Amino acid sequence: MRGTGRAGSTGGSRRRRVRRRRCTDYTHATTRLTDDSKSQIALQYAHSIRDAAPQTFVFWVHASTRARFEEAYKDIANRLELPGRDDPKANVLRLVHDWLRDEANGRWMMVVDNVDDVETFFPSRKRQRRGDEADASAQIPLATYLPQSRNGAILVTSRSQDAATRLVGSYNRTKEVLAMDEEEGLQLLRNKLQDQPVEESATDLLRSLDCIPLAVVQAAAYINRRRRMTIAGYLAEFRKDSKKRERLLKWDAGELRRDESASNSVVTTWQMSFEQIQRERRSAAELLSLMSFFNPQGIPESVLRRHSRAIARETELGDDEDADSAFDEDLDTLQAYSLVSMTADSEAFEMHALVQFCTRVWLSSCSDAEQWEQRFVVLMAQELHDGAHKNLIKGQQLLPHVEPLFITQPASEKAFEAWVEVLNNAACFLWKSGSYSVAQHVAEKAVAASEEALGQEDPLTLNGLNTLAVVLRAQGKYEEAETLHRRVLEWDEKNLGDDHFKTLTSMNNLALVLQDQNNYRKAEALHQRALEGNKKMLGEDHPYTLAHMNNLALVFKHQGRCEEAEPLYQRTLEGFEKVLGEDHPDTLISMSNLASVLHGRGRYEEAEMLSRRALEGSEKKLGQDHPDTLKCIHNLAVLLDDLRRYPEAAELYQRVCDRCTQQLGSQHPETILSRNNFAAMQQRAMEARLAQGEGLPPGSSEHIVTTVTREKGV
Repeated sequence: MRGTGRAGSTGGSRRRRVRRRRCTDYTHATTRLTDDSKSQIALQYAHSIRDAAPQTFVFWVHASTRARFEEAYKDIANRLELPGRDDPKANVLRLVHDWLRDEANGRWMMVVDNVDDVETFFPSRKRQRRGDEADASAQIPLATYLPQSRNGAILVTSRSQDAATRLVGSYNRTKEVLAMDEEEGLQLLRNKLQDQPVEESATDLLRSLDCIPLAVVQAAAYINRRRRMTIAGYLAEFRKDSKKRERLLKWDAGELRRDESASNSVVTTWQMSFEQIQRERRSAAELLSLMSFFNPQGIPESVLRRHSRAIARETELGDDEDADSAFDEDLDTLQAYSLVSMTADSEAFEMHALVQFCTRVWLSSCSDAEQWEQRFVVLMAQELHDGAHKNLIKGQQLLPHVEPLFITQPASEKAFEAWVEVLNNAACFLWKSGSYSVAQHVAEKAVAASEEALGQEDPLTLNGLNTLAVVLRAQGKYEEAETLHRRVLEWDEKNLGDDHFKTLTSMNNLALVLQDQNNYRKAEALHQRALEGNKKMLGEDHPYTLAHMNNLALVFKHQGRCEEAEPLYQRTLEGFEKVLGEDHPDTLISMSNLASVLHGRGRYEEAEMLSRRALEGSEKKLGQDHPDTLKCIHNLAVLLDDLRRYPEAAELYQRVCDRCTQQLGSQHPETILSRNNFAAMQQRAMEARLAQGEGLPPGSSEHIVTTVTREKGV
């Protein structure tokens, strides 16, 4: 029985009717991520019952284990001085149960706290067989001793929605204790701090603690205990490093109004939940372990589900349908313990950052952290390898989860190659999305790590070199890119042969950087070889073959051979529309390229229609600031410039100049080209206005405009 006890003595005093509410409900339950908030709410409710009806008995039963439940009932029996309680053969649980059922004993309210293990009250047959068969009472489910009575009520607290629902008999009888908001968190912090002003950094502290009551109360107790400690000081220590954060979260205040045997440490409290889940459903604990290495927000369900299916196939535990069913049960378990929750779009999950941190601390204590970090890195390498650098939506979804790997190398040596692969593939995605500077940093890190550990001629190193070269070219660093591309191509030709897929890809990439430097003859020869090789190996309709066709047409275009370029661009566009769809970025690139050729051949109306379609699609698919979108804007501006629609062209030129400067830098070749073309257009526009005013023929000054086209890389 908790310190609130029952109001009044067991006899002799006049009983009063309960004024506040009738205690006719059998059981209700509250559930919460940590046990402090729900227990505190239950405690406040118990005090309110005592205050409203002093003659009502109030009992507090700790129910985390059978032993704790039995101990609490024995204490109730002693306090009530129940006859027969001292008999060694007596069933004290039954004595208390019978007393509670007897309406003559008056009204009562019982809090059954921390019912996290449903088998404590409803043991499975397997657990019953493991019990002490000599003790018949031990085989009776504890739920049997929770009486239904018109004059009593039971309030259950639990971290597990499943356990609470099972015990109270209906989901409608449960109430989830929702997370505090910042205003409530500030009020709690004010209440718990002793003579400490609530500083501006208090809000930052609450956010770092995810507004979790136990964490807030523990922080306040720590600050109170150390006289010179402030909120800002605590926050600085908390953010300093993971070891310091772990020490703070493990600190036991020892003064919270909770079960005396329970730890007041955030880490220890949550570890109790983790261990309970591991006992209840091991696969759910394994899923939680994996999820702890993701970013807390936006954990993709599809990635977790594919992983679950792969594990089932590897271990021969069932087919995809069986794996999906088991996965759903695992997630239900974690959600029942409030450890994960579904986001609004119902396609991703999120966790409290502190839950993740404490999960990792728990894994470290079990020496399992490296194993699960390795699994996470291998999974991310696989997911990125399976097209995330080509699928911008998937890549954007995964990027927040792999970004920490850009800074920190995994501790496990077994995860090294997967880590380098993650960096390579992430750099590819960042290049594709136009984040060139970050892509270069990530690619350089991958190359440096693989060269040191695996050597300069390891395939993983060469993949990294190719990625780095592509990123350097995108930034206009053509000489550096050419050097790396030649190194990769030489190795491919020597070790893989001229007709290998990777060799053909290396030919294409070297050809692109050669044409950037106006070396069209050599670029054309390489593009022709790459195109013929891909036709033979993959067929004419494969996206890579179409990409090589696009790039050969580009060389023709640069040389003024528009008649040869046009049919290739037509074939490329038709192929991409058929294979990839009309709104795919590669399709839009081909559309813009074809428009540029039609422009060069004087077919302005067709060119403008395609240019606008390409620009509209690129803005929608990639965004207004993506490099591909900027190329589309520039090409349309050049077309309008040639049509002498100067106001429209000027607006587009201004947009592309501003954004190229911001995105690519003032010295990038495309920024310089856009700026020069804009300046030339302004000069022509001024001359046209002067010609109209002075009778001179419009456009009397000759000019040369260099158009920008998009080179399709592989």
